[in-house]
Amino acid sequence: MRQQPILLGCFAHPDDEILGPGGTLAHYAANGARVELVCATRGEAGEIADPALATPETLAQVREAEMRCSATTLGVDHVTFLDYRDSGMAGTKENAHPHAFINAPADSVVAQLVEIIRRIKPQIILTFEPFGGYGHPDHIAIHHHTRAAFAAAANPAYLPDLGGPWKTARLFYPIVRAAFFMAMKERMAARGLDVSFFDNLEAQAGKRWPDDHFQVVMDISSTITRKWTAFHCHRTQFGPDNLFRRLPDNEMADLLKMEYFALAAPEPTPGLLLADLFDGLR
Repeated sequence: MRQQPILLGCFAHPDDEILGPGGTLAHYAANGARVELVCATRGEAGEIADPALATPETLAQVREAEMRCSATTLGVDHVTFLDYRDSGMAGTKENAHPHAFINAPADSVVAQLVEIIRRIKPQIILTFEPFGGYGHPDHIAIHHHTRAAFAAAANPAYLPDLGGPWKTARLFYPIVRAAFFMAMKERMAARGLDVSFFDNLEAQAGKRWPDDHFQVVMDISSTITRKWTAFHCHRTQFGPDNLFRRLPDNEMADLLKMEYFALAAPEPTPGLLLADLFDGLR
């Protein structure tokens, strides 16, 4: 009997699972894979789009529920919260909170991830690329911790009490390409909408993952409805003024129908293009 495909996504906050890999998570879940997610925090420093939805004191609880709504919508089997606190954007007071994820001892975080990896035995792990998408400190932290855990889980000498060693076949970074944002900007400009948001993205061009560095392209047309519905689970973050709600739904579906993944480990050979994340592993 073939081993069931198992995919593990390691992210920092509720809603990190949507933009880059959401349709792909739904695709594999719908096709018999086991999909699990790790969420390092409950997004305590996030937005509150509508005061009726949460208060600063209840936001963690509300965002956990939003995450579970999204996971159910996508077909995710299980979500593990690591119970750290959202560190907030770089330079904010939340960075100094003693329970902030960026202040967590690396050894402790890596050990938690290794235990999960060895227990569920995924063939594929997803996490942020080194720049954290847009530089969020927690995104960058989960990148480093996941990379370390990816290697440590395969090492028999590393904390054997956490389970037998497991070598995950591939580590991928879901990539939200600059081309996606530029296409969105063009469509918004054509409608006379404010596009000033994109100025900062263009200024960060040298701090983003290169647009052409990917090894998998997933057409998620068949699961775009699930992805868009999961977006709406995150009500505190996805209010009516959210960037992704300024274009009609059909235009957003068109923009979001392709998802891109860069192979982080093993290091890809030049020109490698895989049919999907599990290509050659089944």
